[in-house]
Amino acid sequence: MKHIKLLLALSLAVLMLNGFWSGKSDRELKREKKSENFQARVQRMYKSKEILKDLYVYSPEAQNMVAKSYGYATFTNIGVSLVFFSAEGGKGVAHNNHNGRNTFMNMGSAGLGLGLGGKEFSIIFLFESKKVYKRFIKSGWEANAQSDAAAKYNTKGGALSAAVTVAPGIRMYKITKNGLMLQASVLGTKYWQDGDLN
Repeated sequence: MKHIKLLLALSLAVLMLNGFWSGKSDRELKREKKSENFQARVQRMYKSKEILKDLYVYSPEAQNMVAKSYGYATFTNIGVSLVFFSAEGGKGVAHNNHNGRNTFMNMGSAGLGLGLGGKEFSIIFLFESKKVYKRFIKSGWEANAQSDAAAKYNTKGGALSAAVTVAPGIRMYKITKNGLMLQASVLGTKYWQDGDLN
């Protein structure tokens, strides 16, 4: 008898979590999910444009580099450090300059290290070729030890060039609230497609 009560309680919990008691049909629930996903896409597209605007303020020649690349990706990332543990997570959009298609992406990392606090920054990737871009959006990418690099920058008429090569065919800009970072670290960060929004 106890087992039957337990099974009934679990079944009831599952039905409630699935929206059974919401009074909405499957069609209405799907429509709501679709609407939420649409809003999330719009928000990410807006954020992507804002990130590019910020980049062009700090590095005006980047506009030409973005336009000439096969594609680019923008990410907003929030990192948190809690004494011995640190974690970062973010959302982004990869844009194909040749056909105008957008792919919605996620990013994340976790690690060990001393620290306390939070940080927010944006990352812009530029992809040199179709092969590199396609690999990034299809298979994702994980930054390794070779991905950390200092920018080779120069000043021309006050403009600062700070694109960092983090992998063959991939250049990156990293922006914080204080401006462009000339020492860009992406070590241990994974990037992958967002299964809900694509």
